[in-house]
Amino acid sequence: MSDTIFAETLFKPWAGNPLKNRADVEEALRALVEPVEKYRSPGGARIRLDAHAAHFDQESADMEGYSRLLWGLAPAHIGGATWIDWAPIARGLANGCDPGHQEYWGECFDRSQRLVELAAIGFALKLVPDKLWTPLSEAERRNVAAYLLKGHACEYSDNNWKFFRLLVGMGLSHVGVDYDRRPDEKYRRELDGFYLGDGWYHDGDTRRADHYIPFAFHFYGLILAALDGSDWTNRYCERARLIAGDMARWFADDGPALCFGRSMTYRFAIAGLFGAMALVGEEAIPFGEQKGYFLRHLRWWAKQPFAARDGVMPVGYAYPNLIMSEPYNSAQSPYWALKAFLPLMLPEDHPFWASDEAVCPPRPAVSAQRHIGFLVANPPGDAVALSCGQHTSAANTFIRFAPEKYAKFAYSARYGFSIENDLWRFDNSVLESMIGFSDDGVHFRVRETNEEALIADNVLYARWRPYADVSVETWLYWDGDFHVRLHRIDTPRPLKTIEGGFAIGRDAGEVREQDAGRAVVTTATDLSAMIDVGSSVPRNGRCHIAAPNTNLVSAKTVVPQLLATVPVGVSTLAVAVLAQADPAGGEGKLSRLPAAPDVEALRRLLSEQGTAVTLMCGVPL
Repeated sequence: MSDTIFAETLFKPWAGNPLKNRADVEEALRALVEPVEKYRSPGGARIRLDAHAAHFDQESADMEGYSRLLWGLAPAHIGGATWIDWAPIARGLANGCDPGHQEYWGECFDRSQRLVELAAIGFALKLVPDKLWTPLSEAERRNVAAYLLKGHACEYSDNNWKFFRLLVGMGLSHVGVDYDRRPDEKYRRELDGFYLGDGWYHDGDTRRADHYIPFAFHFYGLILAALDGSDWTNRYCERARLIAGDMARWFADDGPALCFGRSMTYRFAIAGLFGAMALVGEEAIPFGEQKGYFLRHLRWWAKQPFAARDGVMPVGYAYPNLIMSEPYNSAQSPYWALKAFLPLMLPEDHPFWASDEAVCPPRPAVSAQRHIGFLVANPPGDAVALSCGQHTSAANTFIRFAPEKYAKFAYSARYGFSIENDLWRFDNSVLESMIGFSDDGVHFRVRETNEEALIADNVLYARWRPYADVSVETWLYWDGDFHVRLHRIDTPRPLKTIEGGFAIGRDAGEVREQDAGRAVVTTATDLSAMIDVGSSVPRNGRCHIAAPNTNLVSAKTVVPQLLATVPVGVSTLAVAVLAQADPAGGEGKLSRLPAAPDVEALRRLLSEQGTAVTLMCGVPL
């Protein structure tokens, strides 16, 4: 067996699936679910896929394994899937809610992980009560109702979790269980308090907006609009309509979505947005285009080795990777990815499936997404966001590698992002799309938060401090195919610096060019370059072999870097950055570099037109 066939057989569960129509998508769901079933407990309530831990108890982790499959299974059944064995799932619901059973999930309490998992159960009770509720005895129904009522009455975390109470209530109501609706109304109001405008939310009391906006806020809101249909849900349709254009820019023309923020182990969950929009008949993006974004995204994932050898999805992104995980990622957590299968609820003749798949429309202009501080461009084969840098300190300390996930200068769909795995070897740091500062050559600091962040005429500005006595001003903007970074550094002591471009996957024939002010890496498929364009201090280029498993998309990468020492006082560092899937074309572009940035012109622009980025400091949430 060749290495290629071996890898496709073991690690690519969708290899050979064309993913062109509804039947293909249903088969993709089946390929993910069936390997998990052999890990279901005898009583049906628990699924445990591996021994590594999350911060919550094992009972909750096992409950994750049970519940998260429902996000895909319930819609598939509504759409006509006949291969699902519901008997162990119904048995599991009865046993998981039974305090006297050995597979009992444990008591619900305020802000516990169980409340997250109850949302999928409420959703499934609304869709398939004939499979989950009707088969139960009266005693079992009483246990299930009591468990969900206890969970519904708990306090949920002050973020997207508030939707979970509404979903639990929806399920209870559908099976005829009465409950106190006053807490639901309270959470509806509080969820509206997270709304920023133009379809954008922030996720609770933190200055953070990431994939949770499309695959949580909009996903749950549109489900409620479709399945509840009350007037109060109209707001969710309107907000989805407003954000649709911005979210489409997060997808490359060949499928991958912007890699940014926490919980990337949920992989293709973001594609559930298109199913949710179709569910309510929303055509801010025409159905043919929605279908195109959706299917291209799944086809990109079909090329990635995202499964383990037994066919289950481990923690990771494009390949298994515990380094990038969050404290709340159990072995079962990745199955929130099954949110992507929501459009399986829709029949073959629904316009979402019946429309011809439209190609990605031309997107030549930069998309300024002012609420979250993004300038998104869509070169062929990519979606790249320049970022002001969302806050990663204070309220975000529970997120592992928060600076890498939120505070880089740029994020890419094609190249993912990289994280550090050694914070005590500055010379070995990856610093992909970041700049690092070190005063001892061993430890280093990067941007974590901003003192000010502005956007004006497609230019981003941020003022931040890597150390309390060191001030950095950063400007970011697009200049043709390049993005330009300008840093003005004011330091009372000399500092070593390393600044990185995009990390690209290594191959046997890669070519590395490293010289004064220049670092370029070329492989058979990609080019990544960092070219100095007017720094006040000399910088040396380096093509750095990053530690393995630090990038979310490629297990082995090389990253172009520029190294310098900035002296006491004020220095400026300016660089043009390019990464693309056409190496030959990229080489030609390197002979036509952007002009050196004009600091004073940029200052005037921000002074005259700059507005604060909504999520950033100085703007009340």
